[in-house]
Amino acid sequence: MKNKTLFNRKGLKSFRSSLRNRSTSSEVAFWEMLKSRKLDGRKFRRQYSIGYYIVDFCCPSEKLIIELDGDSHGEYHKIQEDEIRDNYPEGFGFTVLRFENRIVFQEPEYLKSEISKVINIRKKSI
Repeated sequence: MKNKTLFNRKGLKSFRSSLRNRSTSSEVAFWEMLKSRKLDGRKFRRQYSIGYYIVDFCCPSEKLIIELDGDSHGEYHKIQEDEIRDNYPEGFGFTVLRFENRIVFQEPEYLKSEISKVINIRKKSI
C-alpha cells in the first residue's frame, strides 16, 4: 500500500467524521488538551486512519498514536484484539499508547507527562 493511500483514506472520510461527531466524553476532554498544538507544540489529529484502521488520536510527525480505552478493553478478547490492532501501525514505525478513559479526568497531568516522555524519547532516537 502506498503512503498516499495509507493515511486518511478517502473511503473512510465519512466514517471518521461520524466517529468525531459521536466522541465519548473522555475523547472530547482529551481533544481539548491536544488541539491547537497544546501538547509540546505537536499537531494531533482525531480519528485518523492508517490503512483500514482508525485510531483515536495521532501525531503523524512523531508517529505517535494514542488510544483511549473504555472498560471493555480490559476483557481478555479485547486485549487480544487491541494487540492485533496495534501491530499494524507499529509495522509502519508508529508507537501506540493506550490509556483508560478515566485517566483523562482523574490524572490529566500524568497523561500529558507520559505522552511528552514518549515524544522526547522518540525525538532523541531520531
